[in-house]
Parts: sequence; structure tokens; C-alpha cells
Amino acid sequence: MVDFQLTKSQGQVKEFIHQFAESVVRPMSLQADREHHIPDDFLLRLAQMQLAFSGEVPVEVGGDGGGAGEAKDKRGKSQKNRFAMIGAEELSWGDASIILSLPGPGLGGPPVQFMGTPEQKERFFGVFKDRSQLHFGAYGLTEPGAGSDVSGISTSCRKEGREWILSGRKCFITNGGKADWVVIFATVDRAQGRAGHRAFVVEKGTPGFTVGKIEEKMGLRASETAELVLDEVRVPEDNLLGGEVHYLGKEGFMGAMKTFDSSRPMVGILAVGIARAAYEYARDFVRENYLLARAIPRYAQLATTLADMKRNIDAGRLMCWRAAWMADEGIGNAKEASMAKAYAARMAMKVCADAVQILGAHGLEQHQFVEKWYRDIKVYDIFEGTAQIQRIVIAKRILREPPTF
Repeated sequence: MVDFQLTKSQGQVKEFIHQFAESVVRPMSLQADREHHIPDDFLLRLAQMQLAFSGEVPVEVGGDGGGAGEAKDKRGKSQKNRFAMIGAEELSWGDASIILSLPGPGLGGPPVQFMGTPEQKERFFGVFKDRSQLHFGAYGLTEPGAGSDVSGISTSCRKEGREWILSGRKCFITNGGKADWVVIFATVDRAQGRAGHRAFVVEKGTPGFTVGKIEEKMGLRASETAELVLDEVRVPEDNLLGGEVHYLGKEGFMGAMKTFDSSRPMVGILAVGIARAAYEYARDFVRENYLLARAIPRYAQLATTLADMKRNIDAGRLMCWRAAWMADEGIGNAKEASMAKAYAARMAMKVCADAVQILGAHGLEQHQFVEKWYRDIKVYDIFEGTAQIQRIVIAKRILREPPTF
């Protein structure tokens, strides 16, 4: 069973990151949102603190394996996903853009870890051993015509001699413009569907590999989201993740899906962090402005709304923790990962909307926390697979599983 009691080390991680989020991250949050930028010296400080919650550098290639919280339980099982949940919620409570901008492999890390050969892991993760400069990885899957429908990617790849040639366009790529390398998914033949997928690591500066526009977004404005253009980009065959033998089945597509099993609970817990921030702000506003014991109907409604906000936040957190626990235990968690992401994102949107409603006109003031959180939260219902896609994933699995009680 999942243990709901934090261990001593988990509690220490939670307390440390919360204090950091409260004293350092939150005070710069609104300025970073206005300027659409997080200072490089601040990000470098985070890198040197070894804060990492996804895509961390594996221990076997010289990394610390889990950033702020790699640890094992009494059985020797890794708890890195559980630690990631705890730390990520606190940092997202401070500012959601920060965690997306952390130096490191980011979402590019899991496919290299899951699919890469030992030599590829050493080569591509090796750059992150240098903590004197900012280094980023990125994950290039989404295209203008293929977002949640991953099987529809059209970026093409063909082999000539000892090189692969890639052409296409990727969009909405987090840290894509500043990444040292990007994992690019392409297809040898769209008619083959999933079996035609291949995953490559394309390094910054490769001829024909350019950054298009940097998106102007409604929320998460301080996080970079880029368009990437591949125009007859030649990459060596050694950059095909796993080598050609890896793609005798549908391993390219499965590599993309495996990444989501790790990233979707993370998206969920980040949404929980934003929801908690909005709830606490609204709660404190009510405490300061209303005496809920008075017999006024509006006050009773405020109390009920706050109770619902708190209850739903706790439910979302527990769903994310379950998916993380399953990942640490080596239990397939695709259904639970999608459940956590789908529920937490929609829950957080409702909580942020309720916070705006409680604060009234104050909740709509530009460049204030609640207004910012209201803008930030919407994308959590979209990226890493929309809510509709999550429901398809969930339904497919519950229909083919044996009945449970």
C-alpha cells in the first residue's frame, strides 16, 4: 500500500523546498511573468543546488539520479518519483514556470534513459555534469498537425549511408530554443503508423536545425516554448536512440508513450501546486475580510467553496502520489498516470476559478498572483495529452483489464 506518512527525509525535502519557494521563488514570480524571462544567474543557482524533478541525470553516467531527493526505502527500492512529487508541488506553489525552466535533460531525459544505449546515455547525459554553465535537453514530439494524436507525426526521416536525414517542424517545445540537444520523433513512412516511428537526438548547431518563433503565451510566460524547424538535417546513425535493432517492433512509439507514464503524474502534481497556492491565497483573503460564523448566506457559500477546494486538492495529490508510487515499484502505471493528470488539471482549473470568484475584482487585477495562476493553469489540461486523450487512455485500459473490487 501507499504510505501517506512522509519519511524524515521526505519531510526535510518538503520543508527545504517550500522555504526556498516562499522566500526566493515567489517574490520574483510576478516580475518573471511580466518580463517573460527567468534570469540566467537564478537558473544557474538552481542547477548548482541540484534541484531536479524529472529527466535527471542517471547515477550510472555520473549524475545524482534524483536531484533534490534520491533515496531508497527499507527494501532498497528507489523513491525518486515520490520525492519528485513532494518537491515539485512545493516549487510549483512558488511559481509554475520555474520548474519547467530548470536546467537539465527535462522531458528529453526519460526517452534517452528508456531507449538509449549505454554509450548514448554517457554521451548525451554527460553534458549535464558541468554545473558551471546552463545546459538543457528538450523533447520534440508535438507538431502543428499532431499534438495529442502522437501516431500522426509527419516529420520524416530517411537513411543515406551512415546518416539519417530529418525534415519537418515541431512546435510548443519547452526549452527548445536553448537546448543542447532535443529528442526528435520522426517517421520513416506515415503509412506504417506507429511502427514507422524513430527517435533521434539532434544536437544544437546541426546544419538545417533551427529555432523558429518563441511563443507568446497566455500563461507560464517565463517558460520558453519554441518552434523547431528541421530542413534536411543530417544526424549520424549513432544518434538514433537504441540503434536500428530497437525498432523491429513499435519501440519508437512505445518510447514516446513510456515518457508520458513519468511526465503525466508530474504535470498533475504541478497543477496541484498551483491549485494549492490559489486556495491558500483565497482562504487567507476570506479570513481577513469575512467572519464566517455570521449568519449571512454569502459567508456560508464561501465556507462551502473553500471546503470543496481543499477536498479536491487533497484528492488530486493522492492520485499523483499513487502513480508515482507505482512507478517506483516498477508497476505499470499508464492508466493511473492518465487518471492523475486528467483529474488534477481539471480540479486545479476549478480551484483557480473559484479563487478568482472569491476575491472578486481583486482576483482579476493584472499582474497579481491569483490572476497569474488563473492564466497559468489552463495549459495543464492540454499539454502531455489533453483531457480527452487521457480519458481514451483510461477507457482502453479499464475495458481490457479483468474486473476488480
